[in-house]
Amino acid sequence: MKAIKLLAAAFFALMPAAGFAMCSEHKESANVCATGMSWDDEKQACVEIVSS
Repeated sequence: MKAIKLLAAAFFALMPAAGFAMCSEHKESANVCATGMSWDDEKQACVEIVSS
């Protein structure tokens, strides 16, 4: 019985960490660039919008 409680406690303790690790591959998107900036996929960064 103690082993089951220990496994259950470990499971519930590690679940939040597993959920966080799954989201670690997200990349920055255009909605986080400042005003006047745009996301450049090639540079993987926000760049200034140049109007001609």
